[in-house]
Amino acid sequence: MSEEHGAVAEHGGDGLTATSYIQHHLQNLCFGQLPAGYVRHGAEGEERLESATWTLAHTAQEAKDMGFWAVHVDSMGWSIALGLLFSFLFAKAARSMNSGVPKGWQSFVELVVEFIDTNVKSSFHFHNPMIAPMALTIFMWIFMMNFMDLFPIDLLPKAAAMLSGNDHLFFKVVPTTDPNITLGMSFTVFFLMIFFSIQKKGFIGFVKELTFHPFHPSFHGKGILFAPLLIVINFALETVSLISKPISLGLRLFGNLYAGEMIFILIATMYSASLFFGVFAGVLQWAWAVFHILVITLQAFVFMVLTIVYMAMAHEVPDEQHP
Repeated sequence: MSEEHGAVAEHGGDGLTATSYIQHHLQNLCFGQLPAGYVRHGAEGEERLESATWTLAHTAQEAKDMGFWAVHVDSMGWSIALGLLFSFLFAKAARSMNSGVPKGWQSFVELVVEFIDTNVKSSFHFHNPMIAPMALTIFMWIFMMNFMDLFPIDLLPKAAAMLSGNDHLFFKVVPTTDPNITLGMSFTVFFLMIFFSIQKKGFIGFVKELTFHPFHPSFHGKGILFAPLLIVINFALETVSLISKPISLGLRLFGNLYAGEMIFILIATMYSASLFFGVFAGVLQWAWAVFHILVITLQAFVFMVLTIVYMAMAHEVPDEQHP
């Protein structure tokens, strides 16, 4: 909620403007390879690399020049850490389960598990023991990553800068504001969807689903003349529909969390304006944080529900494919 956003004024002597402050907070900490001969511009002057070097990016331009294989260290680190934290906390609750009246953490875990189980049963009417645990993992993991947006926006980056000794260290702490994370999760769901579709319907059944819908081609009489055209049209429509699922799933989560983070950062720039704007910014931060609690929960829920629906679609076998 960013109570300590005097950062713009604090660094004013160093030439940090509101624009550069915003850009700094939106840049990931990248680790990648810079080619031989690359000229790095730093506080100590220019440095020409004699050979290809794997290193952390010092500027946004260096991160861009690292290309596709650059790793967003902060996004990867936080997503893995939060995933391990979720596993530890829920495993601990599972080991301490008893038949008595649940209390504390056990009560919360049982509430979440029952909530997820109800949603899975209402949307997924097939037998697959993987779906409910996957839905629980998706909901809690995304919620925890989204929740990082409620931390003061300068708190963790400043701590990382102090520990590293680099005052200008890039350090984003909300993994779901990185499209690489959200699209990575959504394409994992997509590949599972393809896998279960082929497993349940067979490869031929999966191909028929892409080529025989929505316009079923006729192979009798004069209809056979238009069958190839209808197959091409069906394949184009179904392929677009299929590919749009993971893209929309990932970009929806990214867009909402990125917009939320941007609003926090924009409000934070008001702290350096004056005492009046600082107090006003504090009120806005509090109000937006309260509303944002609903956003981060809703986005985790939407991602989970759509995943369950996509898994149900993958398991659904048309009547004509039943023996």
